[in-house]
Amino acid sequence: MLDKIKSLSKDTLIYGTSTILGRFLNFLFVPIYTNLFLPGEFGVVANVYAYIAILNVFFTVGLESGYFKFASTLEVGNEKENFSHPFLGILLNSFFLSAILFIFSKDFSGIFQVDLKYESIIKWTALILFFDALSIVPFAFLRLKHKPVKFAVIRLVNIVLTVLLNVFFIVVLRKGIEYVFITNLIASGVTFLLLSPIVFENIKFSFNRRLVSELLRFSLPYIPAGISSNIIQVINRPIMTALTNEYTVGVFQASYRLGIFMMLFVSMFEFAWRPFFLQNAKEPDAKEIYSKVMTAFLAVAAIIFIFLTLFIDDIVAIPLPHKGHLVGKAYWAGLSIVPLILMSYVFYGIYINLMAGIYIEKKTKYLPYITGIAAVINVAANFILIPMLNMTGAAIATLLSYIAMTAGIYYASQKFYKINYEYSKIGTLILIMFLTYGVYFAVHSYDVLYLKILAFIILTGSIFVFKIINPKIFKQFSK
Repeated sequence: MLDKIKSLSKDTLIYGTSTILGRFLNFLFVPIYTNLFLPGEFGVVANVYAYIAILNVFFTVGLESGYFKFASTLEVGNEKENFSHPFLGILLNSFFLSAILFIFSKDFSGIFQVDLKYESIIKWTALILFFDALSIVPFAFLRLKHKPVKFAVIRLVNIVLTVLLNVFFIVVLRKGIEYVFITNLIASGVTFLLLSPIVFENIKFSFNRRLVSELLRFSLPYIPAGISSNIIQVINRPIMTALTNEYTVGVFQASYRLGIFMMLFVSMFEFAWRPFFLQNAKEPDAKEIYSKVMTAFLAVAAIIFIFLTLFIDDIVAIPLPHKGHLVGKAYWAGLSIVPLILMSYVFYGIYINLMAGIYIEKKTKYLPYITGIAAVINVAANFILIPMLNMTGAAIATLLSYIAMTAGIYYASQKFYKINYEYSKIGTLILIMFLTYGVYFAVHSYDVLYLKILAFIILTGSIFVFKIINPKIFKQFSK
């Protein structure tokens, strides 16, 4: 069992290296944008990317998940059919949707809450969505074939190219926010070109009726589930735009992006976790492995949460070489929401862990109900809490919806694929994180570095004191 967890850790580390390096370069956009764009302009960028996240679901129609399920088992069709059917389905669907968005960009400007002077942004968005959709199945292929290095290199090319083009157009040439999307489009196009050899090697023009039927039955529930999930992540921006102003949205978005460090960890885990649990589902000790993975995931997440929560004020104040800070001072008013965003990502990570049972037992039909209820909670909480608590209300709404998603997936997963998790350890870790949130306000008022360091040592040390992590495990992993 330890060997399998070590294998998962290795893949997570490789995916994580590319994700961390890539996202760190991507994070450089925050000081660039917050020091060069007004909060209102940054709010427009945040708003459009919120819609891009939602539209991605319509472009991919859940076929990435279908590919993972059936390509991992080949229970229906051969390897090339399992690649070609989801890829060609996404190609035809995304071409149709992109064409509509591109041709009728003026009409969509109002829906996107974008001024007509930024109409070109809608056109670039249509093309970004198209190329990103085409890259989904080839990237999934690399993950399933255990080629994390190639996956990582292509991802890094995308991010590095995006950063360099941003620096050239926005920092050097001082272009407007339209070039945020133009650089994204160029990077997305190059990424697909790098992945195209995989497409040509695996494409097969045939029609397997049974495979198409199984793919649709498994994948289509991901459309409403994906829409709901993305609503939870991004709907607060449009709602906040309607209830407050673009300045507030810009400040909120800058603080929300500081949750990137927890999102990095969750993302790198997710990349390795899905193929791992599918390929180990038939092992006799699979459920015990999954239980240990949950505890290990939460322990690492707790340490990250403690550090970021206590030191976020110091992190954003890091001076840049020439002028300004890591995050512009105009955006510091939103820092108090960062722990809530970090905690939201922790619960999303628990949700990803719990997805194993739903996947293995093919019970994806429950996902729309789980995420749908959470989305309704999110929208309702945003409308109730934003007028009362401003951007803090939006952050609380996000946390509440992720807790609801976690509760829903736990109920459904345990019903069909019961796993005996280490509940006492999990409860202790969550309690430590909530305690850290309270300590944040206590030490924040004094802003004394040694108090933060002391709090970090005590809170992190408690994870080992309560034997949630046994230090001896590190010796075993080093063998």
